[in-house]
Amino acid sequence: MGYRDNYEAWLRDFASDEATVADLQAIAGDEKEIEDRFYKNLSFGTAGMRGVLGAGMNRMNIYTVRRATQGLADYLSDGEKKRGVVIAYDSRRMSAEFAKETALVLCANGVKTYLFDALRPVALLSFGVRHLGAAAGVVITASHNPPQYNGYKVYGEDGAQLGPEAAAAVTEKINALSFTAPRRMDEDAAKAAGLLSIIGDKEVDDDYIARVKTLSINPEIVAEAGKNLKIVYTPIHGSGNVPVRRILREIGLTNVSVVKEQEAPDPNFSTVRVPNPEDPAAFTLAIKLANEVGADAIFGTDPDCDRLGVAVREKDGSFRLLTGNQIGCLMLYYILSCKKAQGKLPQNGAVVKSIVSTELARAICKDFGVALFDTLTGFKFIGEKIQQFQDTGSHTFLFGFEESYGFLSSTFVRDKDGVNASLLIAEAACYYSTQGKTLCDVMAEIFERYGYYLEHVESTTLPGIDGLKVMADIMTRIRKNPPAEIGGVKVARVLDIMAGTETDVATGKVTKLDYPESDVLYFAMEGGHFVCVRPSGTEPKIKLYVNVNDRDQARAQALLEHLTAEAQKLLK
Repeated sequence: MGYRDNYEAWLRDFASDEATVADLQAIAGDEKEIEDRFYKNLSFGTAGMRGVLGAGMNRMNIYTVRRATQGLADYLSDGEKKRGVVIAYDSRRMSAEFAKETALVLCANGVKTYLFDALRPVALLSFGVRHLGAAAGVVITASHNPPQYNGYKVYGEDGAQLGPEAAAAVTEKINALSFTAPRRMDEDAAKAAGLLSIIGDKEVDDDYIARVKTLSINPEIVAEAGKNLKIVYTPIHGSGNVPVRRILREIGLTNVSVVKEQEAPDPNFSTVRVPNPEDPAAFTLAIKLANEVGADAIFGTDPDCDRLGVAVREKDGSFRLLTGNQIGCLMLYYILSCKKAQGKLPQNGAVVKSIVSTELARAICKDFGVALFDTLTGFKFIGEKIQQFQDTGSHTFLFGFEESYGFLSSTFVRDKDGVNASLLIAEAACYYSTQGKTLCDVMAEIFERYGYYLEHVESTTLPGIDGLKVMADIMTRIRKNPPAEIGGVKVARVLDIMAGTETDVATGKVTKLDYPESDVLYFAMEGGHFVCVRPSGTEPKIKLYVNVNDRDQARAQALLEHLTAEAQKLLK
């Protein structure tokens, strides 16, 4: 059917739903809006679903949520249904409602369901799936997206987001369903049948916090230095408020001030442009409070508390917002250097990062004799590596990170964890403070030791059906004519993840890549620089990554600006 037919079908099928009908009637004269809402189903992939709230098959609403959940229920075996599914949600619009709808559809299909009683971080869901021995998990969240978005992420029994094969199998089940097909059970009946259990604040949370505390490397130093370090924390209206404050308090940080205007859950995220700790504007209120209380550092987590942003006071009194790569490398250097000093660095230690994250991590790992593995963007791939290490016994996982502010040093969680990250960076700040250093001082030392690794990331938003075509055309054009050089810097290797090939530009030799198929083009350049282009898997954006390095900071900065300007031409 065409988009118009789909629109009319929804008006008929959900005629008894006054809110849905009113929403659809309100766009009756807007053909472009009707097309955007009904030209396709909201896609389900390895990152689940994510989209703008509203009526329509290409929107997040109770009907798209029910349909996805019915597909998940159909995918689960009878044994897996008995083991159950854990459900969590964040502070976004309709998150609690979508979580309950998910639970009641699962219950109607005989699936044992565990629903958290209030908002929780993504990491608690990942931990909860493993802790309760469940077969799967669902988180209702759109992470750091603007308030008009929400999403639906599915996790496997290992606590990681579904990999490509499992996601494809669930997608097949979903695509076989109409929007009126899902079954739904009454809440009281689900509880009476023993199918729906509500998880309170003690049943999983306490065990999770206890496990996170075991990740501390220098607990004695933190307990002492934590009395003096002053931190400002903002949950940016999200789910990190309780667990982040708790973990900081329990490891000994007694001077933590919270940004009151951003403390309570707020689905409108009314104090920020976007609730994203990557955005410097998200720290405006936190910096104001930090100056009032004389804080040394600022931490900020996004609504589902899987990302952590950090700002550190410079010697001139201003605050410097660290990049995700810098935060990751500070944590990495802290972990490896301290474990080595303690004689606890395993011979088979391993670190995992996404392919678009800084190569500075490789230099650090090489220095400490630790293996470094690259994965595609998406923390599920880091989670898969952790499982592989455990299954084969080949390596001991030490740390994983993405440049997009996601970090993890545990194996009992299989997604990026803002609570774990808050503990690590707070502990590093305490540890270095006893040496008279700030995190900025340590970052400068790392650059001086390994070279200046600088990066630029930019996103171009291309919404709607036209945007999808533009992105596809850009990727096709670059793929057909990959550059041999960018801005006068030669491309050494071209990695086409979609084709699964790596081409040596000088020799023409083609080798097979061991990555899942993904629409990514990566240009490894002479000198250890790289440029990467990929469409986002969760937003209507095409992303450009430029990374450079040099022993001299000024040369590195000049090269970054030059390569960025030249790389931008690839997207024109």
